[in-house]
Amino acid sequence: MRLSTMKKSLLAMAMYAIVVGGAQAQERLRVAGNFASDHSSSVAMQRFKKEVETASSGSLVIEVFDNQQLGGAQENVTQTRAGTIDMTWVGMAFLSRTVPELEAVSLPFMFPSREVAYKVMDGPVVDLIEDKMATKGFTSLGFMELGLRQVTNSQRPVKSIADLKGMKIRMQPIETHLATFRALGANPQPMDIKEVYSALEQKVIDGQDNPFALILASRFYEVQKHVSNTGHFFDFIAVVANKKKFDALSPDKQKILRTAMTNTINWQRGVAAKADGEALSQLQKNGMIYTEMPASERAAMKKATENVVDDVKKRLGASFVDQVLAELKKAGG
Repeated sequence: MRLSTMKKSLLAMAMYAIVVGGAQAQERLRVAGNFASDHSSSVAMQRFKKEVETASSGSLVIEVFDNQQLGGAQENVTQTRAGTIDMTWVGMAFLSRTVPELEAVSLPFMFPSREVAYKVMDGPVVDLIEDKMATKGFTSLGFMELGLRQVTNSQRPVKSIADLKGMKIRMQPIETHLATFRALGANPQPMDIKEVYSALEQKVIDGQDNPFALILASRFYEVQKHVSNTGHFFDFIAVVANKKKFDALSPDKQKILRTAMTNTINWQRGVAAKADGEALSQLQKNGMIYTEMPASERAAMKKATENVVDDVKKRLGASFVDQVLAELKKAGG
């Protein structure tokens, strides 16, 4: 073989090794969620994708599947735990079926403001929850804002506890939420979010609860007439990864993912707060009738649901719940 031919051959082999080596070094993470593409959390995940891919020089590729492309909320939780997908961002209620300790931060009328909620979810409570998540096969990457949950319905204005009596309200499948609305005299119906629109349209249920921004993004105004500022739960979106998959990544890649998600969550929370305020105005423009609930009625609702906290203590252990409540008090709750 002539020298020039040998050089070309060696060069070709070197190029092949670089390409193959680069392909082998590249890792792809599939991330799924059930929120609409224009919801702040879905937009945030696209930002997360860009930041991770840039910071890793393309060695980490994030494939984002929003709007129930890979199934409903509960399916995404199951898929992440099994390792079928690598990550999910999901309302905490759906994750609480596997990690029930999340109910301790999902108590009725728990957070007086989003600022207090952030302090609790970014503080020592997270360590308690992350330990519980790890035993179930998840790595927690943080919590985006879902927001204050508000009641909508097709029957009548809701401005007092009495107005909820007997009403079939779709709730997230979490015992704390169901028990809260039973205590308020309603007839709560657990249901995955992917089924809600059709159930409302077909009058299988009378109403549902969600933050204003999600009510708008889900187009529930097309099948609901009334909306009220009940503000009964302040809810979060948990971002979790399959623990085995995450632990198998190099420390550098783990750091890139965590840093990008911290930045993503900070951005999303700011956007979510603004979007929620703007969404109510848009819902009214789209034909929904807004009924202001007096503070005195919300106080009455809080009192009516006090036994829910005691029930959670019985199921999760008083010590664990008391630790959470102690942190809530420190945060100003």
